[in-house]
Amino acid sequence: MNPILLPLAQAASSTSGDGTWFNNPAIQLKLGTSFVETLAMVSVSGVLTIVFGLLLGLTLVATGQRGQWRNPPLYWILSQIVNLGRSMPFIVLMVALISVTRFLVGSSIGWQAVCVPLTIGAIPFYARLVETAINDVDHGKVEAALMMGASGRQITWGVLVREALPILIQSATVTIITLLGYSAMAGAIGGGGLGDLAIQDGYQRNMADVMVITVVVIVVIVGVIQLIGDMLSRLVNHR
Repeated sequence: MNPILLPLAQAASSTSGDGTWFNNPAIQLKLGTSFVETLAMVSVSGVLTIVFGLLLGLTLVATGQRGQWRNPPLYWILSQIVNLGRSMPFIVLMVALISVTRFLVGSSIGWQAVCVPLTIGAIPFYARLVETAINDVDHGKVEAALMMGASGRQITWGVLVREALPILIQSATVTIITLLGYSAMAGAIGGGGLGDLAIQDGYQRNMADVMVITVVVIVVIVGVIQLIGDMLSRLVNHR
């Protein structure tokens, strides 16, 4: 058997004989709420990440070597901020932002609080993906638009973003799936959601059925997100 799936199979065999599957109060009372909390924190932080990450990525492109408003000092500063944000482990970022989180949402625990470090941690990640996708657009199309008298705004949104849109959607899909993984990690410090259920009940209370079902639900969510992302990417691909 696949060594990755072996622990889940052992956990399933150890609990199925006891008749605890779906009869466990932790599953009956908490699974639905945890599922909704996970979707909420991923949705809110995902939307904010895509909006601000796209703007930051476009700013990196505009001030970079191939940009329309080249500004090496500003590009260097933004690039270092992005590098710093990408290199910060999420669990460390959550702890470091406790004061900021409490100021913004009034609490440092719960799914609403997790949205703050999730968003701050993911914006640099998506911004770099946006920069890479935009820089891969054929520069000849930009030159053709300039010859036709297109403004900077028209080039940015009508040429660069439009041409890179399939890759941007794929990058957004990867980012949202990463957010889902981060949200599960947030359960370690009371972030709520499926990660909290898996850690508090599945691991600490040694409920293997809770752990297995939580993992299965997370895997299904990842599959659905990837499916939707692939469909949208193919839908906007006009090449």
